[in-house]
Amino acid sequence: QVQLVESGGGLVQAGGSLRLSCVASGRTFSNYRMGWFRQAPGKEREFVAAIRRSSGRSVYADSVKGRFTISRDNAKNTVYLQMNSLKPEDTAVYYCGASSSYSGADYDRMAGYDYWGQGTQVTVSS
Repeated sequence: QVQLVESGGGLVQAGGSLRLSCVASGRTFSNYRMGWFRQAPGKEREFVAAIRRSSGRSVYADSVKGRFTISRDNAKNTVYLQMNSLKPEDTAVYYCGASSSYSGADYDRMAGYDYWGQGTQVTVSS
């Protein structure tokens, strides 16, 4: 089992920044690909970003590319999501996920992740 706890959400004005953190416990963190997803009211959970186990290579949804940066610190069992130039449409509950998959085809799918945190609310006002 892997336990994930997100933090860092809050209320911010458009154009502002937030950094989300997700701390993992229970299993070897570096064995898992990590991802961030988000879910806005009335919408399905959608992929935001993912990062590989040790290489640090990352991928992003087109909607956040150039504004968000995912990173990880394996020594601290933590994955981060730096969010800059926030827009009202970024408002959502943000979830981190841990994946044991080595497939390159499921990094952006919920089904590709084995464990999830409880989420942290991000609200961007206009």
